[in-house]
Amino acid sequence: MIKHLAAASLLLSAACLAIGPAAAADPGITDSEILIGDVEPLTGPPALLGVAASIGHKIAIAEANAAGGINGRKIKYVLEDDGYVTARTIQGVKKVIDVDKVFAMLGISGSGQSIAVMPVLEKSGIPTVIDVAPVKFLWEPPRKNVFVVGQSYEEGIIHLVNFLADKNPGKKWGLITQDDDYGITVRDGFDSVVKAKKLNVVYSGNYKKGQQDFSSDMLQLKDSGAEVFLAGGIIAENIAMTKELEKLNIKPVTGIFWPGRIEPVLKLMGPAGDRIYAVDYVEPFAGTAGKAFLEKAKPLVSEAEFKGINRYTMTGYAAARVLIAAIERCGKQPTWACTISELEKTKNVETGVMAPISFGPGVRFSNQKLQIMQADAATLSFKPVE
Repeated sequence: MIKHLAAASLLLSAACLAIGPAAAADPGITDSEILIGDVEPLTGPPALLGVAASIGHKIAIAEANAAGGINGRKIKYVLEDDGYVTARTIQGVKKVIDVDKVFAMLGISGSGQSIAVMPVLEKSGIPTVIDVAPVKFLWEPPRKNVFVVGQSYEEGIIHLVNFLADKNPGKKWGLITQDDDYGITVRDGFDSVVKAKKLNVVYSGNYKKGQQDFSSDMLQLKDSGAEVFLAGGIIAENIAMTKELEKLNIKPVTGIFWPGRIEPVLKLMGPAGDRIYAVDYVEPFAGTAGKAFLEKAKPLVSEAEFKGINRYTMTGYAAARVLIAAIERCGKQPTWACTISELEKTKNVETGVMAPISFGPGVRFSNQKLQIMQADAATLSFKPVE
């Protein structure tokens, strides 16, 4: 009898060793809830960007929750404000991962902030979909757990400058950029077209992040005789530049980048913003897809949030849709590993706000199709021109 018990005990021990200890569940998931985290600038001038992106996430989450959540689990959104300050971005991401213990991450502030926080994201291994600041560093080389929805700043600038160069042959050019990673990226894209098309650049300026007074910079632009101007600001900077150009009574053909392609900017620019060109990969609200998105969004957010919708709401919505779909494909017991695997398998996902989204083995960037738009000050909207 003792021999039989001993043998049974040995067999049980062997079985336990073979199976190993029970795997710890990934954080951020309970029987009834899944937590998704985000860190955005919700205060300060860039709040127009961060608040709008978070509204996009909220719309996708509200849409999913109204349909029963993710396989019966409701999604809870955990949002932190970084004030567009890199140190606070890092602090915020650590908090939502280590303290709030979210299951996945969305969004994440600006370009410099996303770059700075990448070591934290990689070390944690948490499934992450970035939708605010698509800079190449985030996907080159590919990072196992980090995916980026959008188009690279370089490609966006190249597309815009090529369009403006073809439309304005032989003209004199001016450029101004911000003194950070964002500005370097804009300048690199611009310089590649300058070299390829042998553009005549008569003014090249650089401004300090947070600068408010552009009177001296725009006077130099005027004195240079520039006829085509790439305004490399974000939101407040582009507004200030165009208002200064208006005071100086000059109106060069002006191009802006998608960080500033939001309707409130046109309202603040007034007549000075009329007919400005922009490049983007999300649909304009003046088009059929944009109008359909607004109709969908209205019952899912508060009145104040609805008023805060802009192009970043679309990028946030698209990224959240992709992430939610990937988690859902993992079935009743989603894990980080499965979610990352399913994100990689994302193929031609339609969101209604941009071209279909795809990733792939070793591909962590969705490489969205670009289009040129032009501002109409009378209707405070951007309309496609190509």
